[in-house]
Amino acid sequence: MTRIAVGGFLHETNTFAPTKATYADFVHGGGWPAMAHDGDVLKTMRDINVGLAGFIAAAEVRGWELVPTISCGASPSAHVTEDAFERVVKVMLDGIKAAGRLDAVYLDLHGAMVTEHLDDGEGEILKRVRRVVGRDLPLVVSLDLHANVTPEMVEYADALIAYRTYPHVDMADTGRVAAEHLALLLTTKQKFAKAFRQLPFLIPISWQCTNDQPTKGIYQKLAALQDDAVPTLSFAPGFPAADFRDCGPSVLAYGRTQEDADAAADTIMNLIVGHESDFDGRIFAPDEGVRYAIELAKTATRPIVIADTQDNPGAGGDSDTTGMLRALVRNNAQRAAMGVIYDPDSAKAAHAAGMGATVTLALGGKSGIPGDAPYQESFIVERLSDGRFVAPGPYYGGREMDMGPSACLRIGGVRVVVSSHKAQLADQAMYRYVGIDPTEQAILVNKSSVHFRADFEPIAGKLMICAAPGAMPADTAALPWTRLRPGIRTRPNGPAFVPATQSRSTSSATG
Repeated sequence: MTRIAVGGFLHETNTFAPTKATYADFVHGGGWPAMAHDGDVLKTMRDINVGLAGFIAAAEVRGWELVPTISCGASPSAHVTEDAFERVVKVMLDGIKAAGRLDAVYLDLHGAMVTEHLDDGEGEILKRVRRVVGRDLPLVVSLDLHANVTPEMVEYADALIAYRTYPHVDMADTGRVAAEHLALLLTTKQKFAKAFRQLPFLIPISWQCTNDQPTKGIYQKLAALQDDAVPTLSFAPGFPAADFRDCGPSVLAYGRTQEDADAAADTIMNLIVGHESDFDGRIFAPDEGVRYAIELAKTATRPIVIADTQDNPGAGGDSDTTGMLRALVRNNAQRAAMGVIYDPDSAKAAHAAGMGATVTLALGGKSGIPGDAPYQESFIVERLSDGRFVAPGPYYGGREMDMGPSACLRIGGVRVVVSSHKAQLADQAMYRYVGIDPTEQAILVNKSSVHFRADFEPIAGKLMICAAPGAMPADTAALPWTRLRPGIRTRPNGPAFVPATQSRSTSSATG
């Protein structure tokens, strides 16, 4: 029987964000499933929208025996602590070492992990796996669409296969595609030629959405180029908030010959570069956006949905800034709801006060973002929750969520979801769990950039993007870059980066 060692370790690192990812964050999971070990991995990672779940399903159909090691993820944030990285990777490597005879290894990684001691978390993971299994054993990896792919990742993996949708509704599908590619490797017993291209400009995440052009058309062309000669082709627009050499978009092609791989990679790279001017769009200031939403809502039959993009916890924000809440209240918005503000102390105070009580709080604003502060006001406690629910929409895909003690607070015509854990508001259930029906609101403000669109676009009268203070600037050129590769443009058609200092190593000296 074919034996495959499997594992997952996912983190998207915003090196400019206020809060690091600790081991406890990976144990809890945030918006990801809780950490699982050994056989529990196969129980936890099943029938949900996660790469490892898709791979497991495809492997079982093929009759492969899976040797699970560890699966975990944490909400995007600043650097993964050295303690968290080393503890998780040790469990993964020990599991692979103890597995006995193996035919291959599959890992579900993000591709944009930066740690306290490593620029390239995934490159280091793959290098260490190679030390255990050798150079010949097939090693296939599924990646997030936002992966900042490095030369080291390409070197150590036989295939890196990225999602093709943002919102990421195809995470499980990508795991299945990884299984198909691994089956090719096992059947042919041959390696594919690799082509890797890094693109010359950063792409802001708000304009990476695959529901819209130009990204939609790029992925359609990419899919059309795949054939027997080039069975696997990926475009990773990258996560443009990691200050290291290899931050940015990339293209990966795996071909029967080097010529096949190079031709496919160059075709997609040239297509993307030709669309550089199209990776841009309208972003509103908070008051401007709220006033426009109020005007639209007068005649709209469905909610006007605003992305609070710069405080997106899916991009490293703490999900606690108050700029959009202030704008809603200041402009007297009615039938408006906002979520999720992460503030355990305020959630605790609401539970202590009880439903129906009026409670005075310093809500949110605790992550130290310039231009932001706690919002000191009195709120009515409308609903309380223990924070446990299922998120059935297409992004979370039926995951069991644990937001901790939570509340619906009301101030004037504005309701606010307040939680004790943070996760990107990408599912209507993240309003409903505290008694808010999102379809009955005139205005919704979601702390998200794009993932919310998977579940909210069908109910939205219009989608808008607002830029209140937060950890993830909508304009990537506004970030204080110091360590990008020389010459990369910090936004489409923007200024080229000129380094002042030399970058540190991309992997540890000791491994």
